[in-house]
Amino acid sequence: MLSLGLDTSCYTTSAALYDGMEPRQNRRLLPVPAGERGLRQSEAVFAHVKQLSEILVPLLESAQGEEISCVCASVSPRDGEDSYMPVFQVGASHGRAIAAALHVPFYETTHQRGHIAAAQWGTGLTKDRFVALHLSGGTTDVLLLDGDQITPLGASIDLHAGQLVDRVGVALGLPFPCGPYLEELAKQGKSQAKVPVSMEKDGLHCHLSGAEAQLMRMIQSGEKKEDVAAEVYSILQRTVLRLLEAAAEKTGAKDMLLAGGVASSPLFRQLLHQRNEKRRAGLNLFFGRPEFSGDNAVGAAIIGLKKLQKEK
Repeated sequence: MLSLGLDTSCYTTSAALYDGMEPRQNRRLLPVPAGERGLRQSEAVFAHVKQLSEILVPLLESAQGEEISCVCASVSPRDGEDSYMPVFQVGASHGRAIAAALHVPFYETTHQRGHIAAAQWGTGLTKDRFVALHLSGGTTDVLLLDGDQITPLGASIDLHAGQLVDRVGVALGLPFPCGPYLEELAKQGKSQAKVPVSMEKDGLHCHLSGAEAQLMRMIQSGEKKEDVAAEVYSILQRTVLRLLEAAAEKTGAKDMLLAGGVASSPLFRQLLHQRNEKRRAGLNLFFGRPEFSGDNAVGAAIIGLKKLQKEK
C-alpha cells in the first residue's frame, strides 16, 4: 500500500510517498523576495498552485507504476475548529481531487500532526505517551501525546521560535527563511547569554518578544553579527529546556520529541543536549531526521497509511 501526502504551508510546497519503508518526498520553498519575512496568504496560495504540480509530477513518476492506495493532506495548522489558513486549502483541494480520480480514500490531518509524525519516524521513540515540542515560524507549542490524543500544555505567549530566528536573520541581512544562514553565522560567534529567559510562573509558557527587542538593540549598537546570531541560539536552547522540564514535572513523561524547522538545526540540537546534561534534567531528547523536521508532507503520508491500515 502506498500513501500520498500533501502539505502546503506558509513556507513550503511539499509532497511525499510512503509505503511503510523509507519515505520519499519532493518539496520547494515558497519564493520570498529579498528583505521580506514571508508572503501574504494570497501570494502564498498562488505560489502553491504553481509549484504543487511541478513537485508532484516527478514524485509520482518515481513511483514506477506503484498504485496509490490513499491520499492525505494537511487541511489546517493544528487541531481545533478555529485553526485555519488559506494556504492549506491548496494541498487539501488537490488531494481530494487526486483521491476521487483514483477512487481511493482521502484523509484529513493537520500541519502540526504531520510535523510530529515525520519527526517521530525512525527515532526509536515507540511509546504512545510522550511530550512533543513543535518549534516553527508559526508555533512554539508544548504538547502531550497520548495515542491519537493531543493535549496542549504550554506555548509562547507572543513571538514564536521560528519568528525570532527569521526576524533577527532578516535584520542581519540574511535570506528568508533564515534558519540555515543564521546557524552558519552563529557558529562563528560567541554567546555570553546576554538575553534573559522570560517564563510565566507555570514554566510552560514563555515570552520571546523581549528577546527580539534586545537582539535588535544589539544589532543597532553595532555588535558583531556572529555574536548576535549566537545569542539567538543561546536564548532558544535555554528557553526550550525550561519548557521541557516544566512539561516533565507536570506529566511525569521523560521522553521529549522535538519537531519543526527550528528543531532541524544541528547547532540547536547540540546546545540543547549539552544543556540537558549540564542541568542533569534527565530528559530523553528525540529529534527527527533534519530532512523530516522542517515543513514537509512526509508526516501526512505516514498518517494516511496508518488511517488506511486501521480501516482494513
